[in-house]
Order: sequence, then C-alpha cells, then structure tokens
Amino acid sequence: MRGSISFFICVFISLFLLSDVSARRSHFTQEQKSQLTKVTDIYVKVLALTERGRGDTAPLLALISRRLQEMGYTIITDRKQPHDVEFRVKCEERKKGTRTTTSGGDNDHIDNPARLWKGPACIMGYYLEGRDTGWHKEVRTDFENADAAAKAANIKKTGAYALDQLRLKLENYDFPIKLAAEWGQDFRLLALLKDAKTPKKKKLMILSVMTTLQSHDALPYLQDILQDKEMTLDAISAVITTGSDGIPLLSEIFNNPQEPSNVRAAAAEGLGKIGAATGDPNITPPILNYLEVNLPTMKTSADIDFPVLTEVVWSLGKLRSEDSIPPIRKLEEIVWLIYDNSDQMKELRDAVNWTVKQIDMDGQIQ
Repeated sequence: MRGSISFFICVFISLFLLSDVSARRSHFTQEQKSQLTKVTDIYVKVLALTERGRGDTAPLLALISRRLQEMGYTIITDRKQPHDVEFRVKCEERKKGTRTTTSGGDNDHIDNPARLWKGPACIMGYYLEGRDTGWHKEVRTDFENADAAAKAANIKKTGAYALDQLRLKLENYDFPIKLAAEWGQDFRLLALLKDAKTPKKKKLMILSVMTTLQSHDALPYLQDILQDKEMTLDAISAVITTGSDGIPLLSEIFNNPQEPSNVRAAAAEGLGKIGAATGDPNITPPILNYLEVNLPTMKTSADIDFPVLTEVVWSLGKLRSEDSIPPIRKLEEIVWLIYDNSDQMKELRDAVNWTVKQIDMDGQIQ
C-alpha cells in the first residue's frame, strides 16, 4: 500500500470532486454559491440568554471572532457596515426549543440541533442576503441541569456558569472549518492541511468535511498525511464514498498481507459496501479468492484471521454472487465443527448464517 501512495492520493482526490452532496444546499443558485466561495467579511451577532435575562455576550463574541479571524475572515460588528454573510449564535442557559429536523444526510450528525435537549446550548447559523440558509449547528454542555452543575462547582450564578461552559465548548468546536467547507472555500482548508502546526485531529476533521468540495488542489498537501498509519482507517472510510473508483485501491489494501488485520478488514468492509451500492462485479473476485485460498487451512480458531474473514463473509452476503455458494457452504460446516465459543467466533457464525440466507433468498427468487 505504501508503495502506491500516489495512486491512493489520486483516488482520494476523487472524493473531493463530489458536487453538492448535501440536498440542503441544492436550493442555492449558482450565483449564490459563487457568493459563498468569496465570503470574506462576516457580520457576527451573538445573543446570550439566562433564566434571569440577557447574559454577557462579550466573551462569546470575542471567542467566535478570534476563531473566524484565524481562518482569515474579517469580522464586522456593525450591521450597517458592508458584509458578505451574517453569522448568528444564540446561547441559552436552558434551550427553549428546536424545530424538528429532517433525517438522513447531514441532518443526523451529532452537532445538529437536538430537539429533545433542554439544557445549555448554543445554536449557530448563517444568513445570506438576509435569508436563513438552513445551515444550523449546535454545541451543548456535558450537563443538562445548569443549576445542579453550578452548585456542584460551588458557583452561585448558574446563568454565567452555563454560558462560560458553552464558551469552552465553542473553543473546541471546529465551526470555522465547517463553515469554510459549507462555503466551498477549499483554499482556507488546504492552507491548514499544509501548516505543520495544524494538529492531526484537526486535519482529520478537514479531510472529512472536504468530501463536499470540488477541490483539484489538495494533492500537494495530502502526501504526508496519507502516509501516516494512524490516518489509514479514516482514509479508507472516505475512499468508500468514491464508489467504483475506490475498488482498485481497496482491493490492493485488502490483498496486501503486510497490512494490519484491522486495515485489511476495513478494506473488505468497504468493498462490500461499494458492491451493495453499485453492483460492480469487479469486487467479488478478490473477496471470494481470500475465502477459497484460506478454507483448506482452517482446522482450528488459530488458523482464522477473525476480523478479516468476518468482513469477507459479510461482504459476500452483500455481493450475493452465485460463485460464493460452494465456499460459503463449506465455511458454514467448518465454523460449527470448530469448538470455540468466543465472541469473535459468534460474530463469524452470525455473518455466515446471514450470508447463507442472502444466497438462499436469491436462489428462491430466481
């Protein structure tokens, strides 16, 4: 895998060519999308509410402004001054309510407004030409009862305590990165990838949000990142979304015995997911070959690489190829003949049972 890092990068780059995968953004006109890519001046409006009235917005405004400025944005605090977008943040000691959001896509992300959360929260969103664009994110404290949390911390002013804890959450939440990705400003994100001072965790965040961008310029900044073994699994997860384009790379990783078991298992899982989504016949041979080659040597549990074999079996069930019927039937016999009640073996048996049912279902339908 390491020897073909350039190919890895090329496939990974294709992930960045996905266009507007978020259905929520489809209502933007081309002119508005163009406006967003050029956003520089941001009017920031912060509202802080406690159970006793308005709270101090100065610490929150200072933090939000600083973090946006670190991304290269210019902060406007006077609404009458020219600005490209308006960024609103409302922080409450007790959230009054949130409208029900749709499910699926990015609506299921953990940082989207939680309808049932009634504790301290900050909801943020941006407005283009005075119109709510529908992009909303929420940060919440670790506690829902601000009064109890303040008492435990021996602090009398619960409202101030809740707002301060929300400020700490905002300090660690990468809303500037998500905004840059939302606006299609890859040049700001690429600058962070290039910067050696950018923490690895933040680089992973950047790679994850760049899946919605049309970026042709990431290649020079990804070589060092993709050679980092700690990022391999995250990269594999991203490559899965490329569909059939990711098959050669995932097959190469899967077929490389030098790769760790968990990496090969992730590649096998990825191939199965792509196969289920695309029906691409090129996926079955490498997966099926692994099973056929290893079947003769499976005498005891020690002969089984459980993470890899289990994912291979799950994937064969998703691929539903007739060619997999004989080896899967043979494997079914083996896993029940081997005396092993470990969790790993139980999971493998579950995978085999499910895959056999998928194959049988296809046979009955035909």
